[in-house]
Amino acid sequence: MLTIFLQAAPSGDGGMTMMLMMAVMFAGFYFLMIRPQMRKQKQEKNFQEALKVGQRVVTTSGLHGRIAQIQEDGIVLETLSGKLKFEKAAISREFTQQRFPEGGASDEKK
Repeated sequence: MLTIFLQAAPSGDGGMTMMLMMAVMFAGFYFLMIRPQMRKQKQEKNFQEALKVGQRVVTTSGLHGRIAQIQEDGIVLETLSGKLKFEKAAISREFTQQRFPEGGASDEKK
């Protein structure tokens, strides 16, 4: 049993190889996970700052509405069921005709 542990002892430059592998793994995580997430957060922040009254938007929960008011502590959305107040962070994307066409194929004029 003792011979197994002696055979598995690292060589003299094993520490340097381990540090190099850790650096490569950190760089991989940064470029594949952290950097794209930071870019996405920056885009969302710029989008939320550029919101205007009258703009049609979709919330993170899927609610569609039109911005009725922009206040310091949130946004008032006008929906089919009335006016609702949301945080700016709850607005996920703009409601566009290309992404959400109104009506669809069933509403075509005959």
